[in-house]
Amino acid sequence: MLELIKVSDKKTAKAWLEFGSEIYKNLPSFVPYVKQDIAKVFNPAKNKAFEAGKAIRWIIRKDNVISGRIACFIENKYSKGMEQPTGGVGFFESINNKEVAFKLLDAAKEWLASHGVEAMDGIVNFGEKNMFWGTLIENFTDQNTYGMNHHPEYYKTFLEEYGFRIYYKQLVYYRDMHIPMQEIFHKKRNSIDPEKNYLVSNCRGKSLEKIGDDFLTVYNNAWGGHHGFSPMKRAQAQRTMKALKPIMDRDILIFAYDGEKPIGFHINIPELNDIFKYINGNLNLIGKLKFLYHKWKKTPSTMVGIVFGVDRDYHGKGIESALIMFAVENIVPQGRYNQTVMTWIGDFNPKMIKVCENTEATVYRTLATYRYLFDREKEFKRAPNAKRLV
Repeated sequence: MLELIKVSDKKTAKAWLEFGSEIYKNLPSFVPYVKQDIAKVFNPAKNKAFEAGKAIRWIIRKDNVISGRIACFIENKYSKGMEQPTGGVGFFESINNKEVAFKLLDAAKEWLASHGVEAMDGIVNFGEKNMFWGTLIENFTDQNTYGMNHHPEYYKTFLEEYGFRIYYKQLVYYRDMHIPMQEIFHKKRNSIDPEKNYLVSNCRGKSLEKIGDDFLTVYNNAWGGHHGFSPMKRAQAQRTMKALKPIMDRDILIFAYDGEKPIGFHINIPELNDIFKYINGNLNLIGKLKFLYHKWKKTPSTMVGIVFGVDRDYHGKGIESALIMFAVENIVPQGRYNQTVMTWIGDFNPKMIKVCENTEATVYRTLATYRYLFDREKEFKRAPNAKRLV
């Protein structure tokens, strides 16, 4: 017997949040998600997606035992530019039982359809794509990177049997930092016009406010003009830096400048799951103490590249290579970080894929954003430019 229960009070919210440990107990590589991170997603006071969107959650019981959970959501700006209004399905967890999984997906589809939605993407987040976005489809054995989804292999099977298809793949690149960088990066860096007042530096000694302002300038100038781009505001940039402060290592935050003007960045953070694997998914008082201890101990040996960009007016001038070579020549000698992982790159982004390939980084994990069209007769189309990869 299956019983679908809407999350409507503290008791059901707690049950929804805590479900999953049984599923992952046989996956030794899995580092539990931090409960507080997930709880924030569904807190309107902390998630701006609620300003123009809504979300609902369910747990499901099979024979009076909680056996799965799901969330689904609508965010108006997410569908902007798409052929049909599209919602999201996320935080899906299920025992290895097709009936349970399909019951959860049916509930999400029905709720979204009742709100005028014509398609749903999964397994995705209610908000930004840098956290909890995508379904793991390749490499189920390595430790998951902080904030990235990690699923049993049968989740992929359930989604595809239900009728989801890959909208785009999300490639996660890995690089041993001790491998020498290809000569082309040296040449491009050295070809920069010496008359230009270009400078590359880390953020050691810089205030959080200065870092936030420089980040804002590069971000808006690097991606401004792209379809659907919304310029970042100063308050948002400052909030981003404030959120990063507890985990920030200024030695691996790299910026390029033309005089005083910031023109590029290579933003990295330590791999937090090298710490969070010791706190079992709960950043309570004891968890925070353990976190502070391992941060002081400098436990993480992996560096995670979370964003890389150059002002559009400076493309082709060697700035990309200068940022990469600064990391090679200034981070590697410290001996703290041995490898780097790049946050996922969509297969619709051939430029960044080429940059990763040129550094001899390899794809070591693949996720996918799946899409399900409610009109089963409608032609399915992959994301623009995503057909370049099989």
